[in-house]
Amino acid sequence: MSLVSFTKARKDDFDSMKQAIREALGLIEHSFGEEKNVIIKPNLCYYWDYSTGQTTDPRFVAALIDLIREQMPRKIDVCIVESDASAMKCRYAFKMLGYEKLAEDLDVELINLSEDENDVVEVAAGNQTFQLMVPQTIRNAGLRINVPKIKYMSREGVRITCALKNVFGCNPYPKKFRYHSRLAEAIVATNKVMKFDLCLTDGMIVSGIQPCRLGLVMASKDPVAIDVAAAKIAAENPMKIQYIQLAHKEGLGNTSFIERGKPLNYFRDRYPRKDVKTQLLGKAYAVVARAGLSHRLGLE
Repeated sequence: MSLVSFTKARKDDFDSMKQAIREALGLIEHSFGEEKNVIIKPNLCYYWDYSTGQTTDPRFVAALIDLIREQMPRKIDVCIVESDASAMKCRYAFKMLGYEKLAEDLDVELINLSEDENDVVEVAAGNQTFQLMVPQTIRNAGLRINVPKIKYMSREGVRITCALKNVFGCNPYPKKFRYHSRLAEAIVATNKVMKFDLCLTDGMIVSGIQPCRLGLVMASKDPVAIDVAAAKIAAENPMKIQYIQLAHKEGLGNTSFIERGKPLNYFRDRYPRKDVKTQLLGKAYAVVARAGLSHRLGLE
């Protein structure tokens, strides 16, 4: 079985985040080697500030970069990657969410995968086949680190998002709403052609009925296992999350895992649940999505 670690940052600051990341990686027995370059994929799904719990905290990414450089035997190239989406452009998100300043302060590169050179690959997942563009920055990376958020999602079969869904954001094609009628398969297909080596979840602030300071850092080398853990923390049944079950079936990881560190239940008991209004909106959204009207109504 795979290892998933759970640690809690003592405070909401750079040093506490760095120490929690260090502990989380130690618990899954991960150490940085001699890779020539590293890419980091945060969750920058929209222009929401990290304080909403919707996007990855740039301080968390900065703490990770500092730790990588501290443990690597020589200087390495670090890139932070994201792609354009239906309602989000990287050039604005990088600036608005603090990543331009991070890149300048830490001498790292920001890459919009939608502008990157790519290769087209055919890949099947479930009973669907996709033609996906694989950015060369991802293909050529020595170490790929996925830094997602735990969030509820109002779609059938996709109750929460974490590591696997964050990699779907690497798809450089901006109009991603076109995949939403077969989203579970698209998530799994993207993860099959863009495999990441390490998952490190930023659960410092999480969203639910309202944003909540949880202080959670999760780490695993298995994206399926960490998504199962995320579902349990958010009080969702991973057996009912279609893309998690399909990813396991397609060999991307294990649904069973060994807990390391602070008990999962500690964080589950403190996670802010969805309210009734959110659940009703989710059901309404599912009806709209099935009708193929979501992007026309500005919901993507």
